Amino acid sequence: MLIATWNVNSIRTRLSQITNWINNVNPDIVCFQETKVIDDSFPMTPFEELGYEVIKYGQKSYNGVAIISKLKIENVKKGFTHDYKEKNISVEFNEQKRLISADINGLKIINVYVPNGSSIDSEKFDYKIKWLKHLSSFLDEEVREDDLVCFVGDFNIAPSEIDIHAPQKYEGGIMASKIEREALNNVLKGRFIDSFRIFEKNTGHWSWWDYRNNAYELNKGWRIDHIYISKNLSSKLKSCVIERDQRENFQPSDHAPVLINLEIDSQNEDYFDDDDDLFEI
Repeated sequence: MLIATWNVNSIRTRLSQITNWINNVNPDIVCFQETKVIDDSFPMTPFEELGYEVIKYGQKSYNGVAIISKLKIENVKKGFTHDYKEKNISVEFNEQKRLISADINGLKIINVYVPNGSSIDSEKFDYKIKWLKHLSSFLDEEVREDDLVCFVGDFNIAPSEIDIHAPQKYEGGIMASKIEREALNNVLKGRFIDSFRIFEKNTGHWSWWDYRNNAYELNKGWRIDHIYISKNLSSKLKSCVIERDQRENFQPSDHAPVLINLEIDSQNEDYFDDDDDLFEI
């Protein structure tokens, strides 16, 4: 089973690039971020014609997340759904469309677009940290210990120095600060594995390159797009790659897709032994 995440930076602007890539790669599930379109204007037809079911959670010009799947989508949730002591908090952190989740083929797929934060001393940074706290609470309530989870998206955080082309230059700055990394670790809580780092331990592998200053041409990138999997999926993980050639398209997204291959039967029945009670078919 091929599962991808891609910040497309406007799904309508990049539509032909996206569908061309899908035709070449044939992923089972794709999670998009920064769709930048209200739900009524989302380009459903091109994906449906390729055999995908589509769920989306978007807004005009900013943010927006979506999931397309060749397999049946169930139990769809949009935004933070856990209870808040103050209802106005729930409204505030769901105004920006940044989270969508669903159950697909026995997997819980959670797709996020974490706020960028702008700069460390800004209100947007405070919002980012608070948003991550709510994400942690959401996962605490939504994810059981035995769930099979793919937790994907644009996290706007480089987990370590090896995920940045010039770590000394950006040390302590946005997407590289200790505060953000601690907030991310509080979200993960040791329950998820970074798929890419299972296969590649070295630096030099990026998923995002700034549009400015010839960053892509000079290979000055960051790894901020991630696919985390629950530990009980680790034995099923066969590969994780960054499809960086998509950054070479004409007028591309500034992000490249990240893709994993899980050895899971598409019908579920053959995935678990008869005495395995992790998932009820």
